Amino acid sequence: MNIENKNIILTTLNSRFSHSSLSLRYLFANLKELKDEAKILEFVINSQNQTIVEEILEYKPKIILISTYIWNAQDVAQIVKYIKLISPNTIVALGGPEISHLPHRVDFEMADYFMFGEGEISVYNLCKNILGGIRPKDKIIHAKPVEFDKIALPYDYYTDFDIKNRHIYIESSRGCPFTCEFCLSSIDSSMRYLPIDVFLNEIDKLWNRGARNYKFIDRTFNLKISYAKAILDYFLAKDEDYFLHFEVIPDNFPLELRQRLKKFKAGSLQLEVGIQTLNLDVAKQINRNLKMEKIKENLAFLSSETNAHMHIDLIVGLPTETIESFAQNLNLLNTLSSGEIQIGILKKLSGTTLNRHDELHGMVYNPNPPYDILQNNLIPFELMQDMKRFARFWDIVYNSGNFVKSSKLLFKDGKVFENFFDFSKWIYKRSESTFKISLDRVAEYLFEYLSRDYEEEILVKTILDDVMMIEGRKIPPFLKKYKKYEKDFIQIEQSRANKRQILRIENSD
Repeated sequence: MNIENKNIILTTLNSRFSHSSLSLRYLFANLKELKDEAKILEFVINSQNQTIVEEILEYKPKIILISTYIWNAQDVAQIVKYIKLISPNTIVALGGPEISHLPHRVDFEMADYFMFGEGEISVYNLCKNILGGIRPKDKIIHAKPVEFDKIALPYDYYTDFDIKNRHIYIESSRGCPFTCEFCLSSIDSSMRYLPIDVFLNEIDKLWNRGARNYKFIDRTFNLKISYAKAILDYFLAKDEDYFLHFEVIPDNFPLELRQRLKKFKAGSLQLEVGIQTLNLDVAKQINRNLKMEKIKENLAFLSSETNAHMHIDLIVGLPTETIESFAQNLNLLNTLSSGEIQIGILKKLSGTTLNRHDELHGMVYNPNPPYDILQNNLIPFELMQDMKRFARFWDIVYNSGNFVKSSKLLFKDGKVFENFFDFSKWIYKRSESTFKISLDRVAEYLFEYLSRDYEEEILVKTILDDVMMIEGRKIPPFLKKYKKYEKDFIQIEQSRANKRQILRIENSD
């Protein structure tokens, strides 16, 4: 196959195949007359880096620009080394959050340029200069925040394949007015918005092309309520199924927003709610303002009066937060919401001000991505390791939604943290792993662990209800040895077969 040479390659490694890079499309959209000389190439982490380099160099580019993030930093560093060894005259420029802030904790020094800040204008200028025979002298190229309403928008450059197979990332605003110390978004505190009619027109064009899966990357979707209302109204007017993902602050859900959120049907709306901690003293340490009564009221509303699926974030390892405080946070959140509780481990990103706590609170971090905390003066290394495994098993058992009823047996006395901590220690010792544990094996472990406190009949029926909740699953093999429940198993399988037969008849008609 003949490949048309391209002077400019814009590339990155996404964390999953279903993801797409909005940043590359912004850069491409703003290349002006150079667009015909450019091509976007997207890859996925855990691929073969030499094969990635081979595919990039097939286009014989003069300039390669790579979007660099915490999840692909080490791959990017290796890819840069390969490119410069194989094609030393090819210019390699890196940009993105992992590049824009010092210190670089991954060795990117073989790259020719580091693009700091928003790249829509600076990348165009760099490419134009290099293709015109002018090489900038400075390795670091600083860019000011762009005038968001003046740059070319990227959405026309999602392909039909992207729209059919990937999440479509969009944004109506840039910036974040909050100053949470662990977050890079706090660096850009000035809010910039697209005119709402312009943004809705872009959504409409994507919708008309078939896009139904939208992930909004606005850091605070419900900050400007007039925008939030207009966007929600656009989708509420649609009859077809769709999926929307928003990041929201937990204390700003006025009546007009609530009225709209209540109208979305199940499966159409996901809200990522940043909590991080419910300890007011800890929140103060990291410049996070908590309005506790509003948070409790709004979480209760979202859980009981909307169909929104929630991801609620909690962080382990914040300065001055003890494990006992984290336990109280988790126990309280579990009473406030039925949504997923995402347990994250604190990371120290270059560019944030977290390092001011290092000496005072004994904060020690992994020097390699993802820069997660190893220990502090309140949580020793061994306990932090326990908590990392706790977070992993929490995802497998609780957040997965696969064991809703079984989880309630674990939490029988309201001590969510304490009971799950004991279980996570037990299951790690039992499985000697935190990955590649099948659904059937998790079910068997739960059965074994819960057998200490519950009768066999309760456990068989509870785990059966959980596992068989999803159409197409089979009864876990370990349960079949309990012969006295054989009638129940036969009844379940017969019911499934009857449903399939009815569907076949309906489809044949």
